[in-house]
Amino acid sequence: MGKLYERIDGRIRAFIEEQPVFFTATAPLAADGHVNLSPKGRAGSLVVLDEETLAYLDFGGSGAETLAHVRENGRITLMWCAFSGPPKVLRVHGRGEAIFRDDPRWAEYVPRFGAADGPSARAVIVVHAVRISDACGFAVPFMDYREERTQHAEHFGRKTDDEFAAYCEKKDHVGVSLDGLPALPLPLPARTA
Repeated sequence: MGKLYERIDGRIRAFIEEQPVFFTATAPLAADGHVNLSPKGRAGSLVVLDEETLAYLDFGGSGAETLAHVRENGRITLMWCAFSGPPKVLRVHGRGEAIFRDDPRWAEYVPRFGAADGPSARAVIVVHAVRISDACGFAVPFMDYREERTQHAEHFGRKTDDEFAAYCEKKDHVGVSLDGLPALPLPLPARTA
């Protein structure tokens, strides 16, 4: 039986921080637009800021649907599944905000991610919780976590900021979404100090 929560308390926060992967879901306002669901999982790339706010690093390497949808309407849901231990699915429905590299708040948020930050960080997505709920998770399978995949961090770690900006420029569906919505500002803004 699911339960609603008023805030991300210590127990919920611990559950979030223990999970090696989470998912983001967003959609445009247009009825015929593409719904987006993305896995996220680089260690250290998600932080609980307070009892109502989370943030995660948005990296290059794929499209920018989440960025476009958050810019257009702010709707976002984050979801975690317990693949080990007691069964549970946790969702945080919220209002998202993209903080890009040239935003003065960038320098305030990025240090919170420590070593997870890197050249391919293109935005911080801040999520203000509107609804926090869990469900039983009885149908979620047990799965064993082995280790982090390092290819993404290693590949982009070899790029300079200019090389990463050039990479973003040539990728389809980074400056605009599949539905033509503005996504990542291009040319890629330089990082604020």
